[in-house]
Amino acid sequence: MSLRVAYFINQYPKVSHSFIRREILALERQGVQVSRIALRGWDAELADAEDEREREKTRYVLREGVVPLLVALLRTLVQTPGPFLAGLRLALRMGWRGDRPLPYHLIYLAEACRMLPWLREAGVSHLHAHFGTNSAEVAMLVRGLGGPPYSFTVHGPEEFDRPQALKLGEKVRRAAFLVAISSYGRSQLYRWVGHGHWSKVKVVHCGLEPAFQGVPEIPVPEVPRLVCVGRLCEQKGQLLLIEAARRLADQGVRFELVLAGDGEMRGEIERLITALGLDPQVRVTGWISGERVREEILASRALVLPSFAEGLPVVIMESLALRRPVITTAIAGIPELVRQGENGWLIPAGSTDELVLAMETCLSTPSARLQEMGEAGRHRVMERHSVDSEAARLAVLFTQSVWDDGA
Repeated sequence: MSLRVAYFINQYPKVSHSFIRREILALERQGVQVSRIALRGWDAELADAEDEREREKTRYVLREGVVPLLVALLRTLVQTPGPFLAGLRLALRMGWRGDRPLPYHLIYLAEACRMLPWLREAGVSHLHAHFGTNSAEVAMLVRGLGGPPYSFTVHGPEEFDRPQALKLGEKVRRAAFLVAISSYGRSQLYRWVGHGHWSKVKVVHCGLEPAFQGVPEIPVPEVPRLVCVGRLCEQKGQLLLIEAARRLADQGVRFELVLAGDGEMRGEIERLITALGLDPQVRVTGWISGERVREEILASRALVLPSFAEGLPVVIMESLALRRPVITTAIAGIPELVRQGENGWLIPAGSTDELVLAMETCLSTPSARLQEMGEAGRHRVMERHSVDSEAARLAVLFTQSVWDDGA
């Protein structure tokens, strides 16, 4: 009998969560049967046909409103009062000085009650959540109600910004195991759990699908274009990037800059572009498909990502796989993949001066040298971030969890 697991995500599918889709599909290629469950996402705007297909396979906890949650809560109380009271105590503990007021944690309990019959009907033997926030708490509550063992992947930086409020240590202690996407991420998790739980923390990288392995070599263009791919938000540092672009323009440097993405800061970013007179050089695409992202990267000399906080951005992996070097900040897990002068430029976070210097250097570097850097980056990312290899490691961890639970 094949292994049956469920993936639980706050919102799925989502434009910025393509790495989760890749992981699920890779697990299925390994023979693992995966049920998709999400809180929301049935009506989200999507740019990828693959995400449209994933939506059809996903079951949504909140799609039918509040009434089914209340029914599930009462049904669980009546049918299994002991486990329900254990789950209620756990929800109350999580709500005490937690990241959100107590009513939220009672809602998480209701969501867990709603999910539990679905998992049993599907014969799920392990539940995996992405992100150590509310999705991990719901998975933990499912376990507390008598559901299957659970694990979760911690990406950062959100979990590392407020680990105590999220009760990250409690989630780790009750988990079968948890996944960090980099060695840096593992080190941060070590800070919030006792040494006796360190062995639960496993490093499994986000991976690139096989399609990236066969990408033909496309020469680095002579056009002086850079691309920044990511959600337009405070942690990605796009405002700093626009300031650096203004400095380049003042110095008479020819360049084009593409911001591929959308987000809560789009209006502020576009206003700054206009205020600094950069409309001729800088454009914002909004959300675009994965294919369009690849086209934008290939049409540029390098990816630039001046983030203030990160985990390990998948777009850096994609850029290197496409043989384009990267200008980015030396934070979190990024230096584990990007090497200064070898496949990109690492700069101090928040430094406009260093960002300007790196951008200017990249724009003036001969295309042949950029091609060499891109080739070095491709070799490194293919060695470390094959989604099938990483999914195989996850499948082993899921299987071990099931064996340990049945022992």
